[in-house]
Amino acid sequence: MWGIIATWRMAVEGITKASGMLKNGGNAGDAIETAIKEVEDFPYYKSVGYGGLPNEEMEVELDAAYMDGDTLDIGAVAAIKDFANPISIARRLSQEPVNNLLVGEGAEKFAHRNGFERKNMLTDRAKIHYHNRVKEVQETEIKPYTGHDTVGMVCLDCAGKMTAATSTSGLFMKRKGRVGDSPISGSGFYVDSAVGGASATGLGEDVMKGCVSYEIVRLMKEGMHPQQACEAAVNLFDKTLRERRGKAGDMSLIAMNNKGEWGVATNIEGFSFSVATEGQEPIVYLTKNVDGKCIHEVASQEWLDEYMRTRTAPLVEK
Repeated sequence: MWGIIATWRMAVEGITKASGMLKNGGNAGDAIETAIKEVEDFPYYKSVGYGGLPNEEMEVELDAAYMDGDTLDIGAVAAIKDFANPISIARRLSQEPVNNLLVGEGAEKFAHRNGFERKNMLTDRAKIHYHNRVKEVQETEIKPYTGHDTVGMVCLDCAGKMTAATSTSGLFMKRKGRVGDSPISGSGFYVDSAVGGASATGLGEDVMKGCVSYEIVRLMKEGMHPQQACEAAVNLFDKTLRERRGKAGDMSLIAMNNKGEWGVATNIEGFSFSVATEGQEPIVYLTKNVDGKCIHEVASQEWLDEYMRTRTAPLVEK
């Protein structure tokens, strides 16, 4: 059995490439890196990689992480600027015996020393989004912060190896140096090949409060199906936040166990995810939480067409 699952519709092209590798005996590390890079390189996705939306100083700061479920090795970068494919840098860091999480200038020096591609990640399209948001904030009550659609994935190969990975540009208009849950082990991601893995997307400041990815893996280790584990962890932590703080930020989790079974839970409307397994061609689902149970429906072609239309539509500076 092999399989790969990812947050959001934006991952489907990536997991399609990865599934071709996995069905031919490819390694879970190579497959997940390939899938994440596909998302990072597409300039119309505003929340990951090239074309990602900038911070309040109009700088693109990127976070990414990689975890090997066999060895539990982790590599992560945070607030890294001017380098393409932070997921590849994170994976390279996972091979180091120490210094596995690097931030800012330190991450950039490591990337440069190891020959990674230096690239201006701020696109003209992202600049227009930035200038329009500045004007909207000045003229209305709209909050500057929006958009936190991390791409997170869990992958299983035919040899039973599992990996997890994340990549994001974080909150739009975030403060310089802000880091969310995505590169933080146990919060944005966690994987153990003996059990399974999970990954998160949402408001990092809230997801970090619960180490929800690790909790899902722990529940799977106790025997829960990934769907049960996702629902239990997300529903309980959403309830806890509302009781303690009066509100809970966006939170959506995907998971897969070492049998290739998968699960997804969310506390928002309109969450999409992509999945492919040995018995299932790459497909996009929409999910919603109804009284604690998450219902998954195959995305219609109309929805898929509209998704791409809105993301690639021409922009005009206001």
